[in-house]
Amino acid sequence: MKIMVINGSNLNMLGIREKNIYGTFSYDDLCKYIETYPEFNDKNIEFKFLQSNVEGEIVNFIQEAYNKKYDGIILNAGGYTHTSVAIHDAIKAVNIPTVEVHISNIHAREDFRKVCITSPACIGQITGLGKFGYILGVKFLLQNAQGDNNGNK
Repeated sequence: MKIMVINGSNLNMLGIREKNIYGTFSYDDLCKYIETYPEFNDKNIEFKFLQSNVEGEIVNFIQEAYNKKYDGIILNAGGYTHTSVAIHDAIKAVNIPTVEVHISNIHAREDFRKVCITSPACIGQITGLGKFGYILGVKFLLQNAQGDNNGNK
């Protein structure tokens, strides 16, 4: 299974920015955590990790997932979650199962973070579970690929 993990604005600053909210792990630590998660060792998953602070590049990444036949996308669009119709439309255009992930609980923060423009285009949203949210997103994509759209076994 091919999974593209796309991280948006300011995720490259993990370990530096607001450690009380996002933790002390770096972006590279996050990618390694996902790629080497023990439960995925025998699942034959090919991960591709991408990060950009530029909205149009994130749209390009999503289109690349379509062109290169990825089976799923994990997306943390960062602040673009709350503003980007373009990213929403790109997810809808490619019709690849996409799980939106947020490290912090966006619904327990500022009011503007409670509006999610991108999440209606996704098959699910995981928020507030730290870096483990990415693991849950991958697990859901694996189950979804087996024809279980509810994530049930």
